[in-house]
Amino acid sequence: MIIGVPKEIKNNENRIALTPAGAAELVKRGHEVYVQKNGGNGSGFHNEDYVAAGAKILPTIEDVYAIAEMIIKVKEPIEPEYKLIKEGQILYTYFHFASGEALTHAMIENKSVCLAYETVELADRSLPLLIPMSEVAGRMSIQEGAKYLEKTYGGYGVLLGGVPGVPPAKVLVLGGGIVGTEAAKMAAGLGADVTIMDISLPRLRYLDDIMPANVKTMMSNDYNIREMVQTHDLIIGAVLIPGAKAPHLVTRDMLKTMRPGTVMVDVAVDQGGCFETTKATTHTDPTFVIDDVIQYCVANMPGAVPRTSTIALTNATLPYAIQIAEKGWKQACVDSEPLRKGLNVVGGKVVYKGVADAFGLPLEKVESIL
Repeated sequence: MIIGVPKEIKNNENRIALTPAGAAELVKRGHEVYVQKNGGNGSGFHNEDYVAAGAKILPTIEDVYAIAEMIIKVKEPIEPEYKLIKEGQILYTYFHFASGEALTHAMIENKSVCLAYETVELADRSLPLLIPMSEVAGRMSIQEGAKYLEKTYGGYGVLLGGVPGVPPAKVLVLGGGIVGTEAAKMAAGLGADVTIMDISLPRLRYLDDIMPANVKTMMSNDYNIREMVQTHDLIIGAVLIPGAKAPHLVTRDMLKTMRPGTVMVDVAVDQGGCFETTKATTHTDPTFVIDDVIQYCVANMPGAVPRTSTIALTNATLPYAIQIAEKGWKQACVDSEPLRKGLNVVGGKVVYKGVADAFGLPLEKVESIL
């Protein structure tokens, strides 16, 4: 198969979808890999590294899309890329369709095959291609939240871990999945007073068992959230419903009850956000303020640490990319239920329920296109 790896063009997105090591694995299996010139520079991988791995370098993004049967990316295509995508071309990337109506309609129109990393799902309901970036984003949420709590950035002016004689900052984590767990561990490691909330009692029992003493667990519901946001310095939104829009757990009216200088970090922004006031921001302009509350809603947080993120992403996505390249997308999806669940839009038809529900579109059974 001919595989193309374009340079990411989203704001401050320095990741690339494939490391030279990943390219070498595909090449040794007889596939052709084309990488856009300088596409890996932001992650510390250079043209000569890809050439040494057996890949070929193409000068422009147009060249990569024109030659490739399968495009491997990090982030969803944005408007300048829509016209480059060909009918039947496989796009293997993060899409987060449920929060992007224009993107959804563009992919329907071009009749491509859209395999979304974030909905590839194992039998235990875990999301193997989302986990590595969730781990990065969860840890980064505390790093960024701690920074914006500094008075210099308009925050409340508290140190996450406190010092002897001064209590630590209070961190509230909404959601006990991968993002929430990593955020809680990171905040706890810095000495913060952490509360993690989830709607699953078995999950809370598990977290209660594994977390250090400075992490408490609490059932997530509207009443408890309203109480907790009034006293916490940093609030992390870490809720995910695979392939669907995130629920709004922190509503607009709750902001008025928070202390001025409270910081909110919405890691669910790719799925529409779990704060009602969320709007996607960028690494260039990462925050906005409502009712003296700072909101950080960067939609590609792991893009700020591209070296770590690129390696972690390739580790997860490469085995599935090899299956697609070896068998073709149809047979790979027939043989692999997890990969089949990654199909979202195929040949102009929506085949993933969360996407159809988000925009009131007709849902085609995935079996009918296989």
